[in-house]
Amino acid sequence: MTQMRKLVNVADMKRDWWDDLYSRCRDIIARPGVYADSCRGKILASMFYEPSTRTNFSFQAAAQRLGAGVFGFSDPVGTSASKGETLADTIRMTAAYSSTIVIRSPQEGSATAAALYSEVPIINAGDGGHSHPTQTLTDLTTIAQKRGSIGNIRIGLCGDLKHGRTVHSLVEAMEMFPNISFYLISPHELRLPDYVLDRMKNVEQNFIESETLIDCIPELDILYMTRIQRERFKDAGEYRRLKDVYVLTKKMLDGAKKDMQIMHPLPRYGEIATDVDTDPRAAYFEQARYGMLIRMALLLEFMHLPREHPPITENDPDAAPGECVNPACITRSDTYLPRLVSRSGIDRCGYCDKKVSEMLL
Repeated sequence: MTQMRKLVNVADMKRDWWDDLYSRCRDIIARPGVYADSCRGKILASMFYEPSTRTNFSFQAAAQRLGAGVFGFSDPVGTSASKGETLADTIRMTAAYSSTIVIRSPQEGSATAAALYSEVPIINAGDGGHSHPTQTLTDLTTIAQKRGSIGNIRIGLCGDLKHGRTVHSLVEAMEMFPNISFYLISPHELRLPDYVLDRMKNVEQNFIESETLIDCIPELDILYMTRIQRERFKDAGEYRRLKDVYVLTKKMLDGAKKDMQIMHPLPRYGEIATDVDTDPRAAYFEQARYGMLIRMALLLEFMHLPREHPPITENDPDAAPGECVNPACITRSDTYLPRLVSRSGIDRCGYCDKKVSEMLL
């Protein structure tokens, strides 16, 4: 397996790495008892600065099923972060006690920043509206398990595509597979961010934008529903206006393919009616279990890596001056972080992926 020491963005994933990881996951599914003590003596540090149920629980369950210990927090109020401790110092301290760190934060780019200071592998469990690579591993595992392979499919992404880090990550991951077509279903106000659309155009991914769900359903092999994310809205009135714009009901599935799979990263908030739960195409609860299993495969790889001093990172000499103006970027609060630029056709902030031209004050 191609060795990695961090999973902070989907860009860290390569096709051969995914194939090996999924192969290990399939073996865990087939022979769970073989792995019961495979991480005995290892410790997972779980740093959740933002509420979570599935991701937090699935990582804890994955570690415990491998025989590893777990410590951490699900509310930063009780930590030294509430006293003003920097993320860098928190990571250095946590790495001293653990074998792998999983971090979720509302600040975009937080996992990238954490990886600059950690002696142990870092896993991004979601950074604001930016990226969620282990949910992407969950989604890929679900598709592969339900369909037998990934490729030659039409995927409908429906709901809050602007703030939906799960869909941002899934779109990027699908670049690894052949003949993928996307139906991007959202109100105009919640369409995919320009940086995701620009990347899709650059790599010539097929996509159609639509504001109507019912018209797209007959074309789809996968329908990936997402909730309208109240916590990302600054205007409560706008949230109330958009929150029920898409509600999938069982009646709407009459025209869907018999083998279409309905996925959702959960939690849901009314966008999938409960009468859909009994439909054989509803895969979202199975999807949650697959998330635990693929995270077991990931922890099995990362927890056995040796400790390494992180390389010293300095300012990118070509980085734009000034601060990133994305209010959710980690660099806005942790101003000591080196300026980084990600170059993939368009210069972007190396933490939150916003265009460099948008960074200048």
